[in-house]
Amino acid sequence: MTFSIQPVDTALKAAVTDKIDNLTKPKGSLGRLEELAARICLIQQTLTPELRHPHNVLFAADHGVIAEGVSVSPKEVTWQQLGHFSKGGAGINFLCDQHGFRLVLVDAGVDYDIPAGHGIIDKKVRKSTRNFRHEAAMTAGEFRLCLERGAEVIDEIHDSTGCNIVSFGEMGSGNTSSSSMWMHLFTGIPLKQCIGAGAGLDSAGIRHKYEVLSDALSRYDGDDSVESKMAWFGGYEMVMAVGAMLRAAELGMVIIVDGFIMTSCILAASRLYPAVLDYAVFGHQGDESGHKLMLENLGVRALLHLDLRLGEGSGAVCAYPIIESAVRMINHMDSFKDVNVTKYF
Repeated sequence: MTFSIQPVDTALKAAVTDKIDNLTKPKGSLGRLEELAARICLIQQTLTPELRHPHNVLFAADHGVIAEGVSVSPKEVTWQQLGHFSKGGAGINFLCDQHGFRLVLVDAGVDYDIPAGHGIIDKKVRKSTRNFRHEAAMTAGEFRLCLERGAEVIDEIHDSTGCNIVSFGEMGSGNTSSSSMWMHLFTGIPLKQCIGAGAGLDSAGIRHKYEVLSDALSRYDGDDSVESKMAWFGGYEMVMAVGAMLRAAELGMVIIVDGFIMTSCILAASRLYPAVLDYAVFGHQGDESGHKLMLENLGVRALLHLDLRLGEGSGAVCAYPIIESAVRMINHMDSFKDVNVTKYF
C-alpha cells in the first residue's frame, strides 16, 4: 500500500510567527510553547488551531525472538496486560482518563486467543512473529497487511470522532530487541549503543541480548530495502503502528511520539516517507539506552524526560497538557494591538 504524505506547507509561517511574537509577552518568553504552537498551526494550516478528541492507540503482539532469552518478561505477559488494559487500572489507563484520551486496544499478533467482548480490536496477523535470529520475523505479505490494518484503525478513529491528534503505544515482550535492530539499521549507530535493559535486564542479560542480536544481524538474508529490513526484524505491532502513523500524517493529524519503541517506529516510517516527521511531536525521552541517540539522529527534542520506560504510550499522553497549553496560548492570549499594553520589548 502507498501513502500520499505532503510536506507541511510553510507559506503560513510568517503570519504564525507574527501572531506569536505579538502576544502580550516578551518575544520568545514562552519558549517551547511558542515552537509547539507554530508547529501545530502549520500542520493544521490555521492561525487558530484546535485539538479534537485525542486517542491513544495501543498495538499488542508477541515476538519470536523472545525464545532467545532477550527479555525478562515472559511471553504470556503480553496477552495478560492487554486484558488488564481492557479492564482499566494499568498505567496507561489512569493517564488516558486524566488527560481525556480514548484508549484504543488492538491485537496485532498476540500469541493467545483473545475472547470477544472485551473491547479489543482484532487485527491479528499471526500468533507472534517468527524468531528473527533464524528467519524473517514476518513475510512480505504480512508486512503489507500490517501497514493496511494500522491505517484502517486510524481511518475508523478519524472518520467516527473527528480526532485530529493521536498518540501510539505498544505491548509486546521482546519488542525492544526489534526496536534496537531498526535503530541500528536506519541510523548506522553501532548496535551495542542501540541495546538497553528493556523491561529490566541486568548487565549479563544486556550482553546476551547483544550477542543474540549481533548473530541475527550476521544471518540477515534480505535485500537492502527499508521494507525488507523492517519485515525481517520488526514486530506486527510495530509495523502496524508505522501504518497508523503514515495514515495519520496523510490525514493531517498531529502525531505524539512516545518512547524508544514508538520512536523507532516513526524512524522507520520516515525512511519510507520522510514527510511524516512534519506531523510529529516527540513527547518523551525514555530511560532506554539509545533513545537519546535516536532522537539526536532525527534532529528532534522530546518535551519531557521523566525516566519512564513503561511504553504503552505513557510518555506521549503525559506530554499532552503541554501541547494543549501551546494551543491555548496562541488562541487565548491577547495581542498588544488588542489591549492597552505598551509593547515592551
